[in-house]
Amino acid sequence: MRPPTNDRETALLDRYRRLSAGQRRAIAARAKPSLLTKLFRVEQQIAMDRSPGALAAVLTDRREMQARHLNLVDTAWIDMAEGRRERVMLSMPPRHGKSRRASRWGPLWFLRKYPHRRVIIGSYSSDLADEHGAWIRDAIQTWGDDLGIHLNPGSKARNRFDLHGHEGGLIAAGIGGGLTGKGASIAIVDDPVKDMADADSPTMRKRAWDWWQAVLQTRLEPDGAICVIQTRWHEDDLSGRILAEAEANEWHVIELPAIADSPDDILGRQLGEPLWPERFGAVHHAKTRKRVGERVFAALYQQKPRPPEGGVWARAWIDTNRTSVVAFGGLDMARIVVAVDPAGGDSTVSDETGIVGAARGYDGHLYILDDRSGSMGANDWGLTACRLALELRADAIVVESNYGGDMARQIVRQAWEQLQRSGETRGLLMPMVLEVTAKVGKRLRAEPIAQLYEQGLVHHVGIFSKLEDQMVTWVAGMDSPDRMDAGVHALTELADPDQLDTGISTLNDQRLGGRR
Repeated sequence: MRPPTNDRETALLDRYRRLSAGQRRAIAARAKPSLLTKLFRVEQQIAMDRSPGALAAVLTDRREMQARHLNLVDTAWIDMAEGRRERVMLSMPPRHGKSRRASRWGPLWFLRKYPHRRVIIGSYSSDLADEHGAWIRDAIQTWGDDLGIHLNPGSKARNRFDLHGHEGGLIAAGIGGGLTGKGASIAIVDDPVKDMADADSPTMRKRAWDWWQAVLQTRLEPDGAICVIQTRWHEDDLSGRILAEAEANEWHVIELPAIADSPDDILGRQLGEPLWPERFGAVHHAKTRKRVGERVFAALYQQKPRPPEGGVWARAWIDTNRTSVVAFGGLDMARIVVAVDPAGGDSTVSDETGIVGAARGYDGHLYILDDRSGSMGANDWGLTACRLALELRADAIVVESNYGGDMARQIVRQAWEQLQRSGETRGLLMPMVLEVTAKVGKRLRAEPIAQLYEQGLVHHVGIFSKLEDQMVTWVAGMDSPDRMDAGVHALTELADPDQLDTGISTLNDQRLGGRR
């Protein structure tokens, strides 16, 4: 509890607070024991005002861990609170204290120093956001006298509470949830991505983006600030899309890889130096890298969500053999197909339906002509596939039927009949519908096609960024994305069986007999 003071002492202590550190030390050296106790209390208050980390040190008797990278988090909070930063983006590896400092001690420090202002905390789930809210609420209940703030007795929920005698408080919500009520001076978005499956899901990425645009930003005060804190997962995760949409100078980005990989490291580290060597040394990170694989380590630990090539395709194979629409226009094709890999099944990344058009020349070379993949229902993907077949004059529509049986064939037929009724087919015959079933592993399906790319036999007619990114970043063992699967289906249908077998005789998986 605070020692009691009278009005004269209060005035003296207020004057003491405004003195320099040297002046305060001189006064404390001459103070009587009764006054010294009160001066110590003021020194605690001054320390707690400095930063979230200093507040944590005081309240936990320095048990709370501190590190150079956490000082950057403290500075970001101070800059937002004092109006020097409106947009802060912080990315660092798991277990390096980002959420504890930025989403717990930071808001606690802010509410203590500015009890008339409010904070919003959002996360991938309401449970996680509520955990942050509950921790801050409980901290105020535990250290209220030291902090100088208390909860409103009628507003103590873990996801929403107000401060007694002040306008300030906190609201917590999961992405997709509502944030009705009062606005906020500072909004924190912590861990907007749950896991790699959500990161790879276009549906989940769109959900986070829609919430960011339509919900979170509408609750911010005119002079408010936003801080996005996350471990990077995907090029198009929330942080990635924000940076792609925003002006370059709009965001203050604090990017902290687990292992320094740039001579311009924000902490001035040498190349290869760990971020927090006292806890996670180079040997630890080497073991982690081996355990989790290159893609996960590049994204989660190095904050480079575009990982090294996955080992099946090399980007150079695509770029070197790419051709233009003009050059392709002078060639005659022996066959043209459209391949469809419907969304669904056991895959955790199958939120899109893969729809890819491809062709085979008389010389045996193969061509990717178009990628119409996207998130769509059955009727829409049927129409999209049929329209692409009409545009390309395809002789067949190849459909992955693992999880739909005859349904996939029926969807294509119904879509074609719909286009016939509207006159879009212009009297053309319906292409053959070829159902394929994936009978072997994804790597065994993909590797023969990758061999053709390596041999310079496959050409992309133009640039298909999303499809190409899926191909070169796919790692065996991951669920294969639908664009890539559709491309593999199309090229396998078109390729000569002898051509596919070239150079891969050790993989006797009968992939050409009965297809996939």
